[in-house]
Amino acid sequence: MSDTSRGPRRPGKPYRRPKKDPVRILAFDALRAVDERDAYANLVLPPLLRKAREKDDFDARDAALATELVYGTLRRQGTYDAVISACVDRPLREVDPPVLDVLSLGTHQLLGTRIPTHAAVSATVELARVVLGDGRAKFVNAVLRKVAQADLDTWIERVAPPYDKDPEDHLAVVHSHPRWVVSALWDSLGGGRAAIEELLAADNERPEVTLVARPGRSTTEELLGEEAAVPGRWSPYAVRLTEGGEPGAIEAVRDGRAGVQDEGSQLVALALAAAPVEGRDERWLDGCAGPGGKAALLAALAAERGAVLLAAEKQPHRAGLVAKALAGNPGPYQVIASDGTRPPWQPGSFDRVLMDVPCTGLGALRRRPEARWRRRPEDLDGFAPLQRALLRSALDAVRVGGVVGYATCSPHLAETRAVVEDLLKQHPDAELIDARPLLPGVPDLGEGPDVQLWPHLHGTDAMYLALIRRTG
Repeated sequence: MSDTSRGPRRPGKPYRRPKKDPVRILAFDALRAVDERDAYANLVLPPLLRKAREKDDFDARDAALATELVYGTLRRQGTYDAVISACVDRPLREVDPPVLDVLSLGTHQLLGTRIPTHAAVSATVELARVVLGDGRAKFVNAVLRKVAQADLDTWIERVAPPYDKDPEDHLAVVHSHPRWVVSALWDSLGGGRAAIEELLAADNERPEVTLVARPGRSTTEELLGEEAAVPGRWSPYAVRLTEGGEPGAIEAVRDGRAGVQDEGSQLVALALAAAPVEGRDERWLDGCAGPGGKAALLAALAAERGAVLLAAEKQPHRAGLVAKALAGNPGPYQVIASDGTRPPWQPGSFDRVLMDVPCTGLGALRRRPEARWRRRPEDLDGFAPLQRALLRSALDAVRVGGVVGYATCSPHLAETRAVVEDLLKQHPDAELIDARPLLPGVPDLGEGPDVQLWPHLHGTDAMYLALIRRTG
């Protein structure tokens, strides 16, 4: 039986098997998983890399290139789609997704890396022969040769609308964000063109790996002994790995004495722990605790004061992750699987409550670049009732004189200030605390009393925090 995917053979020319490139095949497999299964690259890529490293021909440089190909392609997907669209004779929706993934990988190599043009084209065409067949490989070759005729800046001049005619669409193409996300971030950030361009550019940068030394279990001094480790910018428990690296290879991380945690996430927990409360300070609650990073830090801080943390998480499998993160905490704690909107605890039971609510995740686009293409404006309507219900539950859970921390990993105003303002309108027995003094040394925190962190200003995820005291 003949293999028609190879295309017709030329008379007298023997068939040549395509060369398998394990790096590019792995990158393609990761992109297909992201596309087909709605998976996240930060969850898909590590096991693929581990499996590849078990083979003798896949080394650290291969892993670094595969990682760059996957994340670079995902981050610049919007820009590359505009370029590819100008080089094909049909709408992109009519191009098979696997073909588009190969084209995007090739376009990133041509426009976003230092790989020589000939090598980028030939390697991508070989990949196409392996995963798509000879027929579609010819299509890939033709398109990439068109892409290779100009550099990225030239292509952007061709495919992006002028800024003065459509600022948001221009920024969307140049910085590879959906237009509605550009608009939402601009509204939240304020300021002019320079500010939003800095933010969008920061979203496309590879974030450093940040560790947290959990108090009573590890120290920053221990973590600073690791290669290319430097102190965090703002959190006294943070250590940054400036050259990436594999956190799982660090003994303190393997043992659970330290963890991987963005510095913005650490600051949220630290600010809640530092907020002044009236009276006792013995019972703390993390009402949306999964996967456990903030809960582990809060539990350690509570233990230092003789307080106890209750970590509640609705999803049982995520509650298991919380329990794993807290295992070995120096003081008592409890982890339960519980819906924060229908809690088992009595009103007024806690002195401090953190409610880090589910959200669109628009503040973590550096880490999950594919999220920008999955989210839709209508998703906000889906999260809004839950966010408000969880914040009301948090206020019910805290006693008079106690403090609630409302946090999201999104800067969208509909998920931040709008939720808090609605609560304050309905509850005259609540007041905002100025959170800015509780983040000492952190600049550019705005007019307060709430806090919005930004990737381009603070090097963190775009975490939001409002601190609310119950007064009656």
